[in-house]
Amino acid sequence: MLNKKEQRLRRARQTRIRIAQQGAVRLAVHRTNLHIYANIISSDGGRVLASASTLEPEVRAQLGGHGKGGNVAAAALIGKRIAEKAKAAGIEKVAFDRSGFAYHGRVKALAEAAREAGLQF
Repeated sequence: MLNKKEQRLRRARQTRIRIAQQGAVRLAVHRTNLHIYANIISSDGGRVLASASTLEPEVRAQLGGHGKGGNVAAAALIGKRIAEKAKAAGIEKVAFDRSGFAYHGRVKALAEAAREAGLQF
């Protein structure tokens, strides 16, 4: 019997295999109860090209300090930031890797904000 984390990673594995076959740069999302993280990872060698999270001091200041990183508003802010950082790094198209999390709530908010800010998936 798989535990909750193993089930999520099992779901994520198939997506990552598909993205690797496409040879696309991927936007990987990870969420915890308190924070949300987004990384843009290269297709060759898996280097992180850009990252954004609710741990960054500027983001924490915008969200109003302590413990506000685990909501939809924070996720939308991170989506916008990662799109801006991707543009600065010269990246227009990415494959969305939700890391086995359901496309709902914070993950969906991050994805839609990144799209609105001009990132294509």
